[in-house]
Amino acid sequence: MFTLAEVASLNDIQPTYRILKPWWDVFMDYLAVVMLMVAIFAGTMQLTKDQVVCLPVLQSTVNSKAQASTSGKPKKEQKDSSGRKTNLDFQQYVFINQMCYHLALPWYSKYFPYLVLIHTIILIVSSNFWFKYPKTCSKIEHFVSILGKCFESPWTTKALSETACEDSEENKQRLTGASSLPKYVSTSSDEGSPSATTPMITKSGFKFSADKPMIEVPSVTILDKKDGEQAKALFEKVRKFRAHVEDSDLIYKLYVGQTVIKTVKFIFILCYTANFVNTISFEHICNPKVEHLIGYTQFECTHNMAYMLKKLLISYISLICVYGFICLYTLFWLFRIPLKEYSFEKVREESSFSDIPDVKNDFAFLLHMVDQYDQLYSKRFGVFLSEVSENKLREISLNHEWTFEKLRQHVSRNAQDKQELHLFMLSGVPDAVFDLTDLDVLKLELIPEAKIPAKISQMTNLQELHLCHCPAKVEQTAFSFLRDHLRCLHVKFTDVAEIPAWVYLLKNLRELYLIGNLNSENNKMIGLESLRELRHLKILHVKSNLTKIPPNITDVAPHLTKLVIHNDGTKLVVLNSLKKMTNVAELELQSCELERIPHAIFSLSNLQELDLKSNSIRTIEEIISFQHLKRLTCLKLWHNKIVNIPSSITHIKNLESLYLSNNKLESLPAAVFSLQKLRCLDVSYNSILLIPVEIGLLQNLQHFHITGNKIDVLPKQLFKCVKLRTLSLGQNCITSIPDKISQLVQLTHLELKGNCLDRLPATLGQCQLLRKSGLVVEDHLFDALPSEVKEVLNQDTSIPFANGI
Repeated sequence: MFTLAEVASLNDIQPTYRILKPWWDVFMDYLAVVMLMVAIFAGTMQLTKDQVVCLPVLQSTVNSKAQASTSGKPKKEQKDSSGRKTNLDFQQYVFINQMCYHLALPWYSKYFPYLVLIHTIILIVSSNFWFKYPKTCSKIEHFVSILGKCFESPWTTKALSETACEDSEENKQRLTGASSLPKYVSTSSDEGSPSATTPMITKSGFKFSADKPMIEVPSVTILDKKDGEQAKALFEKVRKFRAHVEDSDLIYKLYVGQTVIKTVKFIFILCYTANFVNTISFEHICNPKVEHLIGYTQFECTHNMAYMLKKLLISYISLICVYGFICLYTLFWLFRIPLKEYSFEKVREESSFSDIPDVKNDFAFLLHMVDQYDQLYSKRFGVFLSEVSENKLREISLNHEWTFEKLRQHVSRNAQDKQELHLFMLSGVPDAVFDLTDLDVLKLELIPEAKIPAKISQMTNLQELHLCHCPAKVEQTAFSFLRDHLRCLHVKFTDVAEIPAWVYLLKNLRELYLIGNLNSENNKMIGLESLRELRHLKILHVKSNLTKIPPNITDVAPHLTKLVIHNDGTKLVVLNSLKKMTNVAELELQSCELERIPHAIFSLSNLQELDLKSNSIRTIEEIISFQHLKRLTCLKLWHNKIVNIPSSITHIKNLESLYLSNNKLESLPAAVFSLQKLRCLDVSYNSILLIPVEIGLLQNLQHFHITGNKIDVLPKQLFKCVKLRTLSLGQNCITSIPDKISQLVQLTHLELKGNCLDRLPATLGQCQLLRKSGLVVEDHLFDALPSEVKEVLNQDTSIPFANGI
């Protein structure tokens, strides 16, 4: 027989699950244990003491017994002092007792304990099936684990304590009145102030902004790093668990189903048990067909356990009735309120976390079950559903990790000799950043929750800001500061909607760099907000995939001096807007798939520099129209497919720099060398076979690049360009360098690597400004120079060697 401990193990659920067992489940568990005890007690008694004792009914007394049973008063027999003679020995009595136990005793008297045990086991299994079913037990176990950690997390106590402090502070401010606003909060409606749709940090709900003082609780002000990391992990777990559980209601349906099964089981047990309760009797008549063995046909038997079993059965019926009423109450509770919806409204009111979302389906049902145990669990759990709470945790952890000293170590000087700080992939912007008052450049990259508080007004030297995939929000006071002081802004984005709206209101901005997708899915320009507020904008740099110049750029066209469009290979078709940019001095149209020089450019009378790099330009016959651009001094047509240079290039009288590298030129026409003001000529990486002797006419030439061509001979006229500072002749077929190279006394950079040279002229030593760091040549050629020449070239060894000499 089962012991009580063995059977009770069926009801042994992990202690942590107790928070999901409401009072009725707990009470039903106790009832199930009592029913188990009844079953085991009855079974034990039945196995050890259950039997019937039978005596034969003598034939002489059959008639008298029949009459007595008819009249209801048995006739008294005369007692024989020598006892009643039955002609049976002991073994025959044992035999008939065993036989009549099975023939005369009703089946319910024999199997009642086992039925009680089976029913109780079914009820126990039904009660705990949702804890054991594979598709629900994992979710329940995960939920209980997270709930316990959220309840015990130090962050929960800190967050609730701080909101309580904030509530008390807000009440004080309400009592004091609105007259005592902080002095740095702007209340005026100054021109250029953000509209209602501008992403500013507002004060609605629970916000942690610089314009709202907060009382800290000393005992929990500093959160331990380990506790902070645990809290961060909990936020992520809660987020994933919610997404996993909210999409179904399997746990709810399973709980309802098992409750219905228990109710049906109760009705079934009650119905059939009530019919059999009266069959348990002390006296029974047995008529075994063993007269040929015993000599008697009828026996009268007594069941010695009948009284005890009947009492136990009545007790069992009482227990099952109580159990059934609790099942009915559970069903009433399950269908009385919408358990697949859970509102944190009360928690929001008490904790001031106004952004705690309501939940549904299995997530809601589990929280309803927890409320039956203790509502404090849900209140503390709600902290980890709040984005405001998560952001505050990130802020505390961030400020704890990124102290002023650590940030100071990350400050560097850029190429412009400005102090620069680059923050990458942080959860927010540390408060200590705004204590770096001498910072010139601030770069924020991949910081999705970046907030710029009023403290930025301390950074009086800040003039350049980079926002790389960082849709930063600013407070009103911070915006006022940026509007008045910021001069250069870089914004890198994936979609145009990510550009913060306050960017378009920085009226004192001088330079704006936009890098990202400015086209919609239908390839129609949704583009930028109006740029007309950027009244002082001088430089606009757009790296995108435009098909036409954004119309809103025309809002700032009159005062733009530099426009740069890098189009990443998308064909720029419509360029008519360029005509309105009459003051543009520098224009770059790179990677725009242009096949010809756009005619709209010829209207830019103030144009000084034109860069058409990395297009598909094959012919430049339109270059004759550049004669109307009197101020054009720099023309960059590099990285195209230009085959020849038209003679009409002579009309660009003021041209000083001409870049034609990485094209398909095979020769240089004499017209190029009629540009007397030319100071820089770059024709590298073409297929040019020779340098024309007319190059000697370029007396002002300072930089000549012809690397990567097919030059084999250097004309002597080249060395008449005595103002040359840079001469790049690498990767050609040159076999010798004339001694006249000594005439280039201003030469500081000479590239000869990749030719067919067997020696270098000793006259290199007469190039007074040339040093080894500016000489790009193979090592063995340099080593072959006379020692006195090498000594001259090595005079200034503090300059790093160039290009692997």
